[in-house]
Amino acid sequence: MNLRSEVKIKMDNKELLQEAMKAYQNAYVPYSHFSVGAALLDENGKVHHGCNVENAAFSPTNCAERTALFRAIADGNRPGSFKAIAVVGDTDEPIVPCGVCRQVLAELGGLDMPVILGNLKGDIMETTMRELLPHAFVPSHLKETQS
Repeated sequence: MNLRSEVKIKMDNKELLQEAMKAYQNAYVPYSHFSVGAALLDENGKVHHGCNVENAAFSPTNCAERTALFRAIADGNRPGSFKAIAVVGDTDEPIVPCGVCRQVLAELGGLDMPVILGNLKGDIMETTMRELLPHAFVPSHLKETQS
């Protein structure tokens, strides 16, 4: 099943969360049994889906948010060009990204990128990366070394 889908550029948050639910269905979680789906909307209106993919060695496991971002970059999108990301999981409150995903989202998505968080019950929380990761470490913090 091909999860990449063409959508209108102006997509509302509920529609983007529905796209995240599609990705949620493909999560590979034999160890934690905790599925997460993500849907990243690019500047051209294309949705890039991501789901968490676990590994018995644990550290190679990749979260849904990073899967969607890496897939979009691999498909030729520029960092910072994304319109929004939605994330959904089976949680009591709307799910939130882990610290590693927040760092990657801040750099590749941008600090002002809207983040729509949801759960299977239909609860929604809207925020931005700047709110999720205040004082983020971003590329501008790196200084070029003199040779």
